Amino acid sequence: MSASLEKVQGYKMTDSDLRPTLGDFSSIVCFKAVVVGIQDTLGSQAAGVCLKAAGRKRGKDLAESLGLTSALSLEESRDALRKALGGEGTRLCWIDSIEQDGENFIVRVSETICSAGEEQGSDTQLSFTLGAVHGALEVVTGAKFRGKQVGSVLRGDTHDVIKFVPR
Repeated sequence: MSASLEKVQGYKMTDSDLRPTLGDFSSIVCFKAVVVGIQDTLGSQAAGVCLKAAGRKRGKDLAESLGLTSALSLEESRDALRKALGGEGTRLCWIDSIEQDGENFIVRVSETICSAGEEQGSDTQLSFTLGAVHGALEVVTGAKFRGKQVGSVLRGDTHDVIKFVPR
């Protein structure tokens, strides 16, 4: 196991540094209200751009704060991101897999904050979640990508699927 992964495994995402009484996490309902407010104000397309950018910044900062580097294997990266973004961390989503296909990467996620509570058949796209995975993937690979959602649990897929291609 690499030193970077050990650092991630030793990192306590449950320490309450921001709010000593309530803890550092809030509800999906509140997050969704922020998203709807941004969409109502800016329109869906502009809101998507803003939320992806915010997520990308968060994912990049999180990966860097955990010491993740391109020295990790894809499995180690998946495990570290799963821990940081999953049930032991921010609870943004569950990273099911990260696969490399040539220069491209396919990331399968589930239980995303973006898809939670949405109706089957909805045209809702990953925004903040896609951005967070995007930012973190760029840190752990040392490469720059363009990300696009290519599968959705809301439209019959088993996972929300994101494809990253080099830019």
